[in-house]
Amino acid sequence: MVTHELITRDALPGDLPRIVDIYNQTIPSRLVTADLAPVSVESRGAWFAEHTPARRPLWVVEQAGQSIGWLSFQSFYGRPAYDATAEISLYLDAPHRRRGLGRWLLQRAIDHAPKLGLRNLLGFIFLHNTPSLALFERFGFTRWGTLPDVAELDGVRRTLVIVGLALRESSATPC
Repeated sequence: MVTHELITRDALPGDLPRIVDIYNQTIPSRLVTADLAPVSVESRGAWFAEHTPARRPLWVVEQAGQSIGWLSFQSFYGRPAYDATAEISLYLDAPHRRRGLGRWLLQRAIDHAPKLGLRNLLGFIFLHNTPSLALFERFGFTRWGTLPDVAELDGVRRTLVIVGLALRESSATPC
């Protein structure tokens, strides 16, 4: 269960190794990411630099001084007409999954999004990743698109689901 000990803060360059570590934990499951091998800190440098607190934040979640997860707002499609839409990515350290942290963090992102000038949030989730689909759907995200068999993971074709949430003036907390 999530406790009051949790904090989110803007990621600093020194956080990148831990961010990469948490990301790399998900690769072997073939459930969360289309990367097939661990990524390096160096390979994520440009991605890290694209994030800014005022426009596209990258947050680290800490508990008792330890980084246990992260969330990023990523520009969608890289063209100015899409500036009011961002993709949300959320990754948790393995021992901290299924404890309510994802719900807590996603709610914080939804609440913060209007301050970033966002009107739409997107998630790109594999169809076979039922826990992540359920999490996003719990917060009102609906299926906006499907890319059938767009990925191949260990010889298995996988479908990518695009979920979206059109933000309202105030985001209600789900039941």
